Amino acid sequence: MFKFIEDLKKKFNKYFSNEIGIDLGTANTLVYLAGKGIVINEPSVVAVNQKTGRVVAVGMQAKEMLGRTPPHITAVRPLVDGVISDFEVTEEMISHLIKKAEEYSPKMLGPRVVVGVPSGVTNVEIRAVRDATRNAGAREVHIVEEPMAGAIGIRLPVNSPMGNMIIDIGGGTSDIAVISLGGIVRSKNLRIAGDKLNNDIIAYIRSEFKILIGEKTAEMIKISTGSVIPDEPMEASIKGRDLITGLPREVIITDSDIREAMSISIEALIDATKEVLETTPPEILADIMQRGIYLIGGGALIKGLDSLLQEYLKIPVIIANDPLTAVARGAGIILENLEEFSEALIQNEDELPPKK
Repeated sequence: MFKFIEDLKKKFNKYFSNEIGIDLGTANTLVYLAGKGIVINEPSVVAVNQKTGRVVAVGMQAKEMLGRTPPHITAVRPLVDGVISDFEVTEEMISHLIKKAEEYSPKMLGPRVVVGVPSGVTNVEIRAVRDATRNAGAREVHIVEEPMAGAIGIRLPVNSPMGNMIIDIGGGTSDIAVISLGGIVRSKNLRIAGDKLNNDIIAYIRSEFKILIGEKTAEMIKISTGSVIPDEPMEASIKGRDLITGLPREVIITDSDIREAMSISIEALIDATKEVLETTPPEILADIMQRGIYLIGGGALIKGLDSLLQEYLKIPVIIANDPLTAVARGAGIILENLEEFSEALIQNEDELPPKK
């Protein structure tokens, strides 16, 4: 009887309500729609008209406005280091993304949503994400830690009594997590990720070449020329403002320049991974040595990062297939198998058993 009611409930949810998974990232937000796959992959940027308080643009359209807006329009990133810094703007952004996703499959009721957040976030930050998603029109909200969602997304056996290790290098934060039996055994959250590497490149070019460049240029150089181990020589020409004359100037930079700019942050990432491994129970460590460490997130695509980590840690390091979408795919798998992965979700305060 109980199973019949559960099946009926699932059918009801399927026909009258959408199921949406959101990877709420500092740099990009991805949206998974059940039955359709990933339908949205847009930058986490919102353009706001300061005179009227209205949102002018969201996502790619807003990102194109960064650094180019008149005084009354501000292009902002409402998420800093993976958590909400501007509640109202985040709410507007989530609302826009949910509406856009639901255009693919309009339904009567509000959607059921799973949202990925960085590991180690506080109860206040979890509540902010939950409230923003509810206010944006969600009927039911579930929160999952991003490394867990990423591990599920790349089909690691997270519910088995076997150790899995994952490093999720995003835009604002990097999550290093050891997973077993549907839970995170050890984890560390770092504020060293894509945005920090961009800032390192900006600071290095300012110091060495006396040229000021923007964040978009820094990211472009990181993707095209950046690497963490010497390989084939690469170079790129960049344009910026000369700090001495104040006029535009163009210089040529090489892969060794970018490597030097990112070296301190990459070293900190390796040290943090070592710290997590040092506190991991030996049985799980034996599993990780056999199975390897999986890299996901945009940072996984930095040239040579897997080889460098493998060299330092003496453990195989594997870049997951399609690392950018792993968390969003994981959120989608959780939605479709909510009972199986219920232990992986962060519980509501009102869902917790009463204290004796």
